[in-house]
Amino acid sequence: MNDSPMSRLPHDTLLQIFSSLPLRQIAVCRCVCRFFDQMLTSSSFNSLISHRPPLRLLALRLPHHRHHCAAPSLSFLNVYDPDQIQWLRFDLTFLPFWSLHPVASASGLVYLWGNSASSTEPNKVLVVCNPLTGRFKVLPKLGSAWSQHGTVVVDSKNRVMLLTELVALYLSSTTTSSWLTFPSNLPSKPRTPIMVSDSIFALCDVGSPWRSQWKLFTCKMSHFHRSKDSRNGNTSTSMNDNRWVWLEKHEWADIFDIMKRPRLVRGNGKNLLMVGGLKSTFSLNPSCSTILILRLDLERLEWEEAGRMPIEMYRCFQESTKLTVFGGGERVCFSAKRVAKLALWDDCGGENGGVVWRWIDGVPGGGVDGHSRGFVFEPKFTDLV
Repeated sequence: MNDSPMSRLPHDTLLQIFSSLPLRQIAVCRCVCRFFDQMLTSSSFNSLISHRPPLRLLALRLPHHRHHCAAPSLSFLNVYDPDQIQWLRFDLTFLPFWSLHPVASASGLVYLWGNSASSTEPNKVLVVCNPLTGRFKVLPKLGSAWSQHGTVVVDSKNRVMLLTELVALYLSSTTTSSWLTFPSNLPSKPRTPIMVSDSIFALCDVGSPWRSQWKLFTCKMSHFHRSKDSRNGNTSTSMNDNRWVWLEKHEWADIFDIMKRPRLVRGNGKNLLMVGGLKSTFSLNPSCSTILILRLDLERLEWEEAGRMPIEMYRCFQESTKLTVFGGGERVCFSAKRVAKLALWDDCGGENGGVVWRWIDGVPGGGVDGHSRGFVFEPKFTDLV
């Protein structure tokens, strides 16, 4: 680069030139030389492209049984670009860990479990990284059991939560040195918890061993805080501030009774989506006629139907006992055992406007018997703080 005419251009001019490129080309340019890499990952360049609408990609997670095997796993992150209709890979070989298992993402950062390369014994650590910049950070140490039983939930403010039926661990930011521990006091293991604004939502089963009855619970993030003991200066957590609320209205009537095995997915803005099978009857173990997507406006607390899977597509999932739902915003993916492709609900309008249902083929490593989990990944040149 010292002999290149480009190196004689003013630094601000170079930044303006590269800021006009699409994000995909910026990522490629980082690989050209060290000079480009340093410039395109600088804070000044990030401020120029921070206003750009992010790419909304769908990233895959490993199936559960592969995550807990002893063999080394993937060294890349498989993602699907619904706009370009293609699969992409993000390199993760910069991470000095093995048995990598991505679980969540927010603001361009990916959170994953990994085993330390310097340890011969399985000892899971939670790591946050940016696949675009190749930078990473190990979060405060946790026991390996959390990788098996805890659900990782993150948001754009770098807040991290690990939830189980009995305990919730909270990290106010990736710069915090220790986790805060709170009792969950939930009636069952929280299903598909998500963060929306300053609240966390989860589904819990309040029914009997013979019949499930799912209800929506919520808790304010501000309830997870630390308090100072003025007598000795020690820091402790306030056990009474973790107040989960059973969120329900009389107007909702039988909303939860018509849904079989519901899941939550984050919607756009202050909305959340609930996805599940549409029961054909109210019998003890009813069959389903299709898969239903409901949208809850969290300001008005009103439900509306957002989508219904076409019958011909639903037939592929009808016999499967294991259905996985993931995504967010205006796109939701469906995966199941013995279905070697994904179904996509796309509410981005399409060519003719309205909701589009379509298949996603070529799922990496999916196979006929496997099924995929995943999360939304919006790549950005976000700095780790």
